[in-house]
Amino acid sequence: MTDARANSGATAEANTEPVQVSLLTGFLGSGKTTLLNKLLKHPDMVETAVLINEFGEIGLDHQLVERIDENTVLLNAGCLCCTIQGDLVNALSDLFIKRVKEEVPYFRRVLIETTGLADPAPIIHTLMTAPVVSNRFALDGIITTVDAVNAQNELNRHEESVKQVAVADRIVITKSDLVDAEDLKKLEDRISTLNPGAPQGKAVMGEIDPVRLFDTGLYDPKTKSIDVQRWLRGEAYLKDNGHDHDHGHNHGHDHEHHHHNDVNRHDETITAFCMTRDDPIDWEAFVAWVRIMIGQHGEKLLRIKGILNIAGREKPIAVHGVQHMFHDPAELAEWPDNDRRSRIVFITRDLDRSVIEDKLDSLMEQAAKLDQ
Repeated sequence: MTDARANSGATAEANTEPVQVSLLTGFLGSGKTTLLNKLLKHPDMVETAVLINEFGEIGLDHQLVERIDENTVLLNAGCLCCTIQGDLVNALSDLFIKRVKEEVPYFRRVLIETTGLADPAPIIHTLMTAPVVSNRFALDGIITTVDAVNAQNELNRHEESVKQVAVADRIVITKSDLVDAEDLKKLEDRISTLNPGAPQGKAVMGEIDPVRLFDTGLYDPKTKSIDVQRWLRGEAYLKDNGHDHDHGHNHGHDHEHHHHNDVNRHDETITAFCMTRDDPIDWEAFVAWVRIMIGQHGEKLLRIKGILNIAGREKPIAVHGVQHMFHDPAELAEWPDNDRRSRIVFITRDLDRSVIEDKLDSLMEQAAKLDQ
């Protein structure tokens, strides 16, 4: 089976580019399947492979074009829908081999739907660490659905729900037409506190433009370039704070949360902030800091993204971590603008920001003394 790309001779070149992977997560009943059903019918989903647990949960009958094998079907929108048989590594590697052999149409993106109670972190770790996967696939972003009707209660009572929101790159609020404007605003504000860097969209009966959900990573496939500002969204972490806490002096630990006294609220322990440094960072000190943070506080580092000005280097370094795992640092071709500060955004749980900032500053001071 071939497609236009194969006929044009572009397949060989395209197969060398990492396939962008997005995760669709959200708490039980939050509308993931409804959203996915609508996405599968959208023309912008062409060149997408969707991994799900069961065909039966997705309304495929009326749009099924061709059954490629017992685990893969081709849909009208030009996307593949595949069940996950066994573990994710096997599913992704088998899918990629089929693409290379032209046994399935070319796809440039994979969308993975998780279960309602799933923690996204293990899937992210798989994408980062399994060689057969990390060499061929790259994490684009995490899409989290939030049920406007039940979200407040779920966020109060279920830690999984809070984590799904905290690590997201895009938030889709579902059932927004079923709540009044005041309650919706409260939910939006709460989500913004948990995760300032994730743009929020609304889906009524699953309807939302896929353009708003994908291509959220560091690399922008549309422009074929690195888009640091879009990826980092550091300014979003500074809006509510009023200042950027530069140099680690004035931490202001009580500004992040203004909540009701509800002992069941799990998001009381979540902190989101952006750390900036004017002076170039010593690379050895930064590596030591990462190792210490992972060793002592790995479970509490929900998400880290940053662009670094490293001493002695002209080009910036991009870093990205989730709990215990960090992507390999990536040297960018150039700075995105004239701002040469190091900027790192954090979302943490049960971890005071001063612990993070003071340790880095301490290691930087030690490195400076050794250089004297």
